[in-house]
Amino acid sequence: MSINKNVIKNGNSISLDNLTVLSPTDFSDKVKNMIGSEYFLSAYFADREKQNLYAVCSNRETGLIEIVCGEIADSSFESITPDVESAHLFEREIFESTGVEPLNHPCLNPVRFPGDGKFKIGEMPFFKMDGKEIHEVGVGPVHAGVIEPGHFRFQCHGETVYNLEISLGYQHRGIEKKLLGKPSDLSRFMIETASGDSTVAHTAAYSQILESLTGTTVSPYDNIVRAIGLELERCASHIGDTGALAGDVGFLPTQSFCGRIRGDVLNITALICGNRFGRGLVVPGGIGYPVDDKLNDEIGVKVSKFLQEYLDASKLMFDNPTIIARFESIGIISQSDTRKLGLVGPPARSAGIIRDVRLDFPFGYYNFFHIPVSSYDSGSVLGRAFIRWIEVQYSVKFILELLKRLKNLEYKPLKLNFKDGATLNKNMISVSMVEGWRGEVCHAAMTDSDGNFKNYKLYDASFYNWQGLARALKNQQISDFPICNKSFNLSYCGHDL
Repeated sequence: MSINKNVIKNGNSISLDNLTVLSPTDFSDKVKNMIGSEYFLSAYFADREKQNLYAVCSNRETGLIEIVCGEIADSSFESITPDVESAHLFEREIFESTGVEPLNHPCLNPVRFPGDGKFKIGEMPFFKMDGKEIHEVGVGPVHAGVIEPGHFRFQCHGETVYNLEISLGYQHRGIEKKLLGKPSDLSRFMIETASGDSTVAHTAAYSQILESLTGTTVSPYDNIVRAIGLELERCASHIGDTGALAGDVGFLPTQSFCGRIRGDVLNITALICGNRFGRGLVVPGGIGYPVDDKLNDEIGVKVSKFLQEYLDASKLMFDNPTIIARFESIGIISQSDTRKLGLVGPPARSAGIIRDVRLDFPFGYYNFFHIPVSSYDSGSVLGRAFIRWIEVQYSVKFILELLKRLKNLEYKPLKLNFKDGATLNKNMISVSMVEGWRGEVCHAAMTDSDGNFKNYKLYDASFYNWQGLARALKNQQISDFPICNKSFNLSYCGHDL
């Protein structure tokens, strides 16, 4: 439902015909004036016809989303990156995917290497420093252990990092293009694998798009099960990251305990839907699996158990002054830089920026039952570790309350089936945001005159936060990189799509 022209609520849609199309200059001026004050740049893309630009600007104070639309003249537009730093990667992606050039952009390096021949994957025109004793260190894309591919290029003087440039795209699968046309079951399967450890978050965002464009209402029962899935996904990853951070400083007790506890959390999700990462749990129109009273009780017992075990395991680490001293002095990003870069999730909240889609742009059952938002003020590795620790506690308390409420509701199966004639509303644009465990997940979709997807954009929180990791290494020792990297724990495939 539209609130007024160009403005919608999260998970809603508006007719493309209702959007005011601004001139290139007016578009640029308006977005520059909005971002950095009250608004955050959640999405920024060009349509495939190369006619218009769309900036999805979310306002946490009002809980509303404004879609700013501007025309494209002569296959180019004036870059806003010099004034809006968070637009940097968006504009590079626009140029790479459409050929529409952001004029005066400071660095139009490739983002995902889509295979158009302009850049061969891995051949990045990296920034270079000159000077006596300056040296360059390249890491990846093949890494030690089981890890996704990505290349990190450090410009160093001695052990100090003066610039880190990150080159990704090794797992670009072209998901957005494959989502065009009429939705199908295959579309959902692709969404579930956009970033495997955020399966529930991305599928929830995708489902909200389809539900908005078909006028489908999801029942309170289904929304509760979705919220339980989201919070279990958050707990599993936060617990795993706590252990991984402990491992990076050689503190094996917490690493070992958390590795096992993370598995216990994933197994709870598997109890619900048969898959440890939540595949099949969320489907357009509802959920794939109900939670009966027996399973409800079992989940409650297991959730309470893993929380206590996690608190015991993490206490070993947080009570160790040597580890705290190591964490609190590295990977610091100021609140100002955090805001300029447009960081989301734990990195933003650890720098004192209270931004959480569950509170600011509530969706599903979060409209009726709020979860506290954690925050810290250091912007350091310690802050990002602490945010994970407190969020697990909030999530468990939330899950236990949801389980109680679920017992008073009746499950009525409802799924959107496009094989049986379900259709999308025509000539619409829809925006859906979900708070994944890494932070904001944003999907934006447009339909054509036949009710098919003509544009589909999805952003994992990693897309917003990779620049934060690069900034966190500035003037740090290169030996601090593994710990800083793990404190963000960003998704390579979630960025590459």
